[in-house]
Amino acid sequence: MTSIEIQGTKRSNLGKKGSQTDRKNGLIPAVLYGGKDVIHFTVTPSGVKKIIYTPDFKLANIEIDGKKHNAILKSFQLDPITDEVTHIDFLRIIDGTPIKVELPLRFKGTSPGVKVGGKLIQQLRKIRIKTLPENLVDELKADISKLELGQSLRIKDVIVPQGIEIIGNPATPVALIEIPRALKAAAAAAAKEEKGGKKK
Repeated sequence: MTSIEIQGTKRSNLGKKGSQTDRKNGLIPAVLYGGKDVIHFTVTPSGVKKIIYTPDFKLANIEIDGKKHNAILKSFQLDPITDEVTHIDFLRIIDGTPIKVELPLRFKGTSPGVKVGGKLIQQLRKIRIKTLPENLVDELKADISKLELGQSLRIKDVIVPQGIEIIGNPATPVALIEIPRALKAAAAAAAKEEKGGKKK
């Protein structure tokens, strides 16, 4: 698992006013939940850039006042005008306590449908799972090596490592091999020609 080291500073002034002051000083208010303590702290935008602006799943190793906490990014809020991060929620990882996270979905193999001109359409980029921290992985994989033109893969086809449970409808599509218009037109023309030939 990839971890991002994050430096945090404990907040003394909580509430709306304190948050506004922190933001004016170029800091992001953050909260660490999970376990007995809830910790309010601040981070710098550059310190959390690698865990927020990425399609990959990463753990956060947060150091606050000399003490380290293993956590996951739970959620964050953006300013509707500037798109700057205004608040972050982290969830502390506790051994033996299940967590729910969204993992990126990657594909493996080469689709026969793509080889003959089809287009791979990814319909789901992340899948929500439940697992113990010790079973956590960076990503989930789906094998597309048998997908022909017009065929699709569903959540139930995703390869899930031991100890991981997918939260979601097993029938939800995750990928589709789309038939391009040119191929559809060629197939329709061939069918029409074959039909005409039979009539003769």
